[in-house]
Amino acid sequence: MNETIAVVDDDSCIGDMLEKGLKREGYEVLRAYSGTEALLLLREKRPDLVLLDLMLPGMSGEEVLPALKGIPVIVLSAKADVEDKVGVLLSGAADYLTKPFEMRELLARVAVQLRMRGGAAGQEEMRELAFGELRLRPETREAWVGEQSVHLTRTEYAILQILLQNAGRVVTKSAMLEELCLLTPDCVESSLKVHVSNLRRKLRDVSGRDHIEAVWGIGFTLRGEP
Repeated sequence: MNETIAVVDDDSCIGDMLEKGLKREGYEVLRAYSGTEALLLLREKRPDLVLLDLMLPGMSGEEVLPALKGIPVIVLSAKADVEDKVGVLLSGAADYLTKPFEMRELLARVAVQLRMRGGAAGQEEMRELAFGELRLRPETREAWVGEQSVHLTRTEYAILQILLQNAGRVVTKSAMLEELCLLTPDCVESSLKVHVSNLRRKLRDVSGRDHIEAVWGIGFTLRGEP
């Protein structure tokens, strides 16, 4: 069965171009012209990937994004400001492409995201990851401290997943960045410290203690039970 891609864009010319190019590559295409229409569409069908414009009539793309959790989203927007890109990526988008763009580049990015989704599909059957009172449920992408769930960004979730998979060992910064690049587009060293700090704070706010230890000059590890 061919993979299905939803195109959410109020510009019919761009939408037609995307639909034509995607169908040429063998993809099934769904169309929505507003944020509200996109949400209605998602109630009936679940695409394998979404191409999302930000400047939509009514509900904006930023407002639609939280409803697309679990579906890879490539944002296509004329907004070229770095803060716009960073904000959307940290909110859960898988990739960001500024308009105007080359169709060949978009198709390549689509293929990468679908390939990553295919690899992640196997993770849905992966057992629950746990260490002490920390737990991750890959099938629902939920994080728990004891019996309390913790809301994490995509990058924070990926960092915790890597640490849990290596519980009892120190994960070097370079190794973590390599793993992060397979799980999230935000895998640059300059932001790693910030993400780890935010993750530590969120876990500490729930449990009252630090779960992640920084090993100076090397990397990070999970702390055992006190």
